[in-house]
Amino acid sequence: MSHIVTVQDAVTAFADWIEPTDAELDAIEQEMPVVQADVELLDAQIITLDRIPTELDNRRLRRARRRALAARVSLANRTADAALPGGAA
Repeated sequence: MSHIVTVQDAVTAFADWIEPTDAELDAIEQEMPVVQADVELLDAQIITLDRIPTELDNRRLRRARRRALAARVSLANRTADAALPGGAA
């Protein structure tokens, strides 16, 4: 009879005691405005899926696109500033 043996790494990869590190939590916190802006953009797009967009829908979409872009630019600028040692530009 052959025994079924689990792979230890695969089993313990999802153990309760494995938590995200502080660095991972900080990275998530920095990216959260981008995630929220993308969710708002998706909400605005979903609203217009089953109908012809009204002027209000178009404004909502434009506003959501601008917020998503601004959040991405802000994140890119923060990570670029953090990557340059000594504050050099």
